[in-house]
Amino acid sequence: MKNLRKFIVVAMAFVLAMGMMLMATGCGGSSSEEGTEEQAAAADPVAACNEAIEAIQVQERTEDTDAQCEAAKAAYDALTDEQKEQLEDPDYFGLDTGDASKDDPLNQDEIGENELLVVSFGTSFNDSRATDIGGVEKALAEAYPDWSVRRAFTAQIIINHVQARDGEKIDNMQQALDRAIANEVKNLVIQPTHLMHGAEYDELNEAVDAVKDQFESVEIAEPLLGEVGEDASAVNPDKEAVAKAVVAEAVKVAGADSLDALAADGTAIVFMGHGTGHEANVTYDQMQTQMEQLGYKNVFVGTVEGNPPDTALPEVKKAVEAAGYSKIILRPMMVVAGDHANNDMAGDWGDAFKNGGEFEVEGADEPVDIGEGFGEDNVTAQVEGMGRIADIQKIYVEHTGAVIK
Repeated sequence: MKNLRKFIVVAMAFVLAMGMMLMATGCGGSSSEEGTEEQAAAADPVAACNEAIEAIQVQERTEDTDAQCEAAKAAYDALTDEQKEQLEDPDYFGLDTGDASKDDPLNQDEIGENELLVVSFGTSFNDSRATDIGGVEKALAEAYPDWSVRRAFTAQIIINHVQARDGEKIDNMQQALDRAIANEVKNLVIQPTHLMHGAEYDELNEAVDAVKDQFESVEIAEPLLGEVGEDASAVNPDKEAVAKAVVAEAVKVAGADSLDALAADGTAIVFMGHGTGHEANVTYDQMQTQMEQLGYKNVFVGTVEGNPPDTALPEVKKAVEAAGYSKIILRPMMVVAGDHANNDMAGDWGDAFKNGGEFEVEGADEPVDIGEGFGEDNVTAQVEGMGRIADIQKIYVEHTGAVIK
């Protein structure tokens, strides 16, 4: 039944693609009200491609997902260049994010008795995936050669995007756990690349709890920033190490002699996190506290979602200006430099933080207007995820080592 369903979906994609090619060459006819769905799709190939893309922009994987990914790509490939520009999201297949072949999905079998599963949210930006997430995975593989490192992403919508566009198949959490069970793994260690004990970390624990009796031992290591703590004043050695690492990297990339030298030049560094409605969002305030305790007076922490509220980017802008800084270095406080870093932070359009614009802030009745931003000439964006920083990779290695030992 599964193979038959896949055959039907792929066959429909073929019919759709052929109809699009006929339309592109002037050989296709318009559909009548009684026409078939395939004829209607051929009459409007752009709409049909939009629908095919929408079908895979979901968070649940089904037995039809592989065939739907193939169908979406076939629909896109059958469009003319002009038609591709008419899509609701021309960048879904059209944006160049790097060479996917440089990334290793780490979905191999023959795992052995010891598996180290690295769990990430994921990104469709190929270069960032290979450099940021791949950087952490490689560091762990080098540190623990007796453990087979494998990958899982928690965002099915990203997995589908990468699979449809590039043909790269990445396991979701359930697939990765099923693969471990099928390979008779005895000892499973899971290292999340998440920043904190947030919603995704909770979901990871639930998925593992459902199958932990299939292994002799299962351990989940700490996320990057360690325990959350009770309030904004709670910091820990992990947060201190991360703060030092990301600031040092920002200063180095800026070509400055020191953070103080940047301050003397009127330059502040603004780290942009994602933000979350989870109670762990106090972590962002804790990171601001940590920056202040380290004496980093020109370093500020904000979030895309404006949660917690004081990390909303308009509020961060006010704090930067009140402190007397007129130049800004933007850098993501995210493990991977994906969509948020490339678009919300550093995009060329008006609503990117680099240029000012509007942001959805939780609790606000309407989008919050940043205003004129800091002025494009005064803003530098460092579009680099934290996962590529050696000292950040070291923290993950230590967290993994703590549960392996």
